[in-house]
Formats: sequence, structure tokens, C-alpha cells
Amino acid sequence: MSASHDELESIETFMEWLEPNHPGETEFLQAVRGVAENVLDTVRETENYREQRILQRLTEPDRIIRFRVVWEDDDGIPRINRGYRVQHSNALGPYKGGLRFDPSVNQSILKFLAFEQLFKNSLTGLNLGAGKGGSDFNPKGRSDKEIMRFCHAFMTELARHIGQLTDVPAGDIGVGAREIGYLFGQYKRLENQFAGALTGKSVGAGGSELRIEATGYGAIYFLCGMLAEDGEEIDGKRIAVSGAGNVAVHAAEKAQSLGAIVTTLSNRSGTLVKEDGLSADDIGTVKSRYVGDLSAIAEAVSARWLQGEKPWRVGCDVAVPAATQNELDERDAGDLIDAGCRYVLEAANMPLTEAAAAAFEASGVAIAPGKAANAGGVAVSGFEITQNRLGRSWPRERLDTELRETMAGIFDRCKGRGRIDDRIDYRRGADIAGFDRVARAVLSFGTM
Repeated sequence: MSASHDELESIETFMEWLEPNHPGETEFLQAVRGVAENVLDTVRETENYREQRILQRLTEPDRIIRFRVVWEDDDGIPRINRGYRVQHSNALGPYKGGLRFDPSVNQSILKFLAFEQLFKNSLTGLNLGAGKGGSDFNPKGRSDKEIMRFCHAFMTELARHIGQLTDVPAGDIGVGAREIGYLFGQYKRLENQFAGALTGKSVGAGGSELRIEATGYGAIYFLCGMLAEDGEEIDGKRIAVSGAGNVAVHAAEKAQSLGAIVTTLSNRSGTLVKEDGLSADDIGTVKSRYVGDLSAIAEAVSARWLQGEKPWRVGCDVAVPAATQNELDERDAGDLIDAGCRYVLEAANMPLTEAAAAAFEASGVAIAPGKAANAGGVAVSGFEITQNRLGRSWPRERLDTELRETMAGIFDRCKGRGRIDDRIDYRRGADIAGFDRVARAVLSFGTM
């Protein structure tokens, strides 16, 4: 093996080659390791992948844009935040991925999210590249006008780097329909055109039906595929969900509508528990009333509030981490395994620590990887792009059918590439299937 390929000898030699180029970026390195562990054999065994160093090339973003955002608060005081856009790869189409406004945002987190987005978008079968962006701005506690001024200032810097054929951002944590509206309004003002340069817009302003529900609904459709593969169904399954945001409540909503017993929702402060299951009305109450204080809703839905506790000590058949990265650790995994949990549905991006994932795998717990299970959101974003280009709006029923078919296709790809003897490793299958499509596209373009 030539010296230039020594890094592919093992996962450790590969990471030793990679780490000096990304010092201190723990989330990004964790994401790359997870994918590399699953695709390294495929890369070594495929001459073109190995010789053209496809894996090495895909670990380096096309570009990272970082900029200053200056905006005025309600007292007229200038505030300064950092803005980012990681444009990871446009091998399959325009860069596509969300914007996150949260104090935790940094370059490592956005690089990890963009890297995961690459394979997620690939798995959908749509022509979507991968990117991610955002700011360390915290919208919590800010007035509506402050959020508007921040969004306008942020887009003033970002607009020159995006467009419907270049890069199409969407929402993420801290960026919902309100923020997308302000961002898109400023984009129109600057570019003097109504073009689909962002997705997640309100339906009346060029957005798509089902976009808000898509990630949570799509995750449950993927879970139904896993259960059916094992000769089971979702009806009667006890499901513990973390989070109380968009993804969590819509996953809970869809699961409950299919007969599951959804016992928990949570936030950073604690967990809301209802042992006999949250009803459709209960979930609707959370959707309409939750603005940060989940404990205040417990009484309204006749549930217990566990201050400072995670949902993972509540017995369940299926755990659905739907909040944020690395939220479920080895101790949590042990609690779930001891309580008889058999499936983990990653509705968030990389919600399991490496140790937690290893514990589940050693115990035979099936894991639905986030890059596959939570791809419903980007799928419907892709549908929104198509609708914008056509100048048409598709009805909700058509979009739900398209979403179901897309998630079924993702499931089949993960199953097909993840089968090992008499079991299916969905994480391995997702990584190999997602990587292979991107790799073949990169090869077709030559060295670039």
C-alpha cells in the first residue's frame, strides 16, 4: 500500500490522519469516526474509492463561511454574534441543510451536522447537496422585534452565499417559521426576487404543507418499517420521547395516532411522564402551550413532572431521543436496556454518545440512525424546492404519500446494505448506502 493510503489501514490510522486538520472539533470527529467505521471496508475494497481518496475528500467541507452579525436590541444597544454557513458538498445538488440559532453553536457542531446531512440527503434519493449554518444568537427571552432585527442582519451577510441553485437553507433549533419568514423577507429585499432560496416558509408565502410535521412523522414511518421487518407493529408499543420541540411532539403525535402509548416528553429541566400514555389532546396542549416551561403543562395534561430527570428511566419498548446531539449516554443506555427497551429511534442528529451506541449494539437493541430516521424533514424541504420551481402547491395528502414512499425507500436502502447474516445493522446500512451514492457522484466529476 502506498504511503498516501496508509491512513486507510485501520480506523485508528484514519483518525490519526484526520484529527490534526480539525483540532478540538470533538463533535465533528465523532461524526466522522462513526461513518468511517462503517464504510472503511467498502472504501478499501473499491479501487476507485481508494485510489481517488473519496473518504478523505468527503471529510473536508467545500467551504466554511464565517461572519459577524451586528444588530440592535430594544434598548438601542449594538449586539454582536457570529454567523456561519458550512457548505459541505454539492456533489448531489445545491447545498441543503438547516440554520440553528443557539448559544451552543460553534464550528465543530455545524461541521458535524453538515457531514451527517451529506449522507442523510443522499439517502433520500433527491438531488440535494449538504450544508448547515447558524449563529450563537439565543432567541429565548428576546422580543419579536429583536429576533426580526437579528434575522435581517444575519441574512444581510448570508444572502450573497445562497440561492435556489446554490444553497437552500431551512430551519433547525431556534429557527422556526417566524425566523424563516424574517430571513426570507430580507433575502427578497436584497435580491429583488421571489425565489426558493429558503425552505420552511409559511404555506401562504411559498412554503409547503406538512413541512413542520415531516421530521417527526417520517421518523415514525421508519420505525414502522423496522417493526414490520421483525413481524411486529407499533400499536401498543410503549414509547419514551425526549424533547418537546417540533420533532418530538410530531413524532409523539404520529405514534399516538397509530396506537402507540407515548409516555414522555422532556426538556433540559426535566421530564413529563404519563404512564397510561399522552392522548391526542394532551399532545395538542403541549404543541400549543409549550414556550420553554414544560413543567407548567404537567397539571393540564394530568402528568407527573420529574425535575432534573431524563426520560430514559421510564420503561419503554422504544426510546426516541429527539432533542439534541449526545443527549443519551452510557448510563442512560444501561437504564433502557435493563428496562427492556428493544428499539432506539434517533429522531435527533447523533443523539447517542459512542459509548451508548456500543452498549445498545452489544445488547442487541436495534438502532434507527438519525441520518435515515429523521430525513423526513429534508425530504419535504426538497418537495418545497420543487413546488417553488414549478410555482405550484401540492396538497397535504400528496405530500404525506410522497413522504411515506421516501421513508420506505430510505428504509429499504438501509436494510439492503445493513444485513449481516441473520440481523440488520441499520446504522451500517445507512452509512454505506449514503456514502456510496455521494462517492459515485464525486468520481464522475473527476478530481475537484
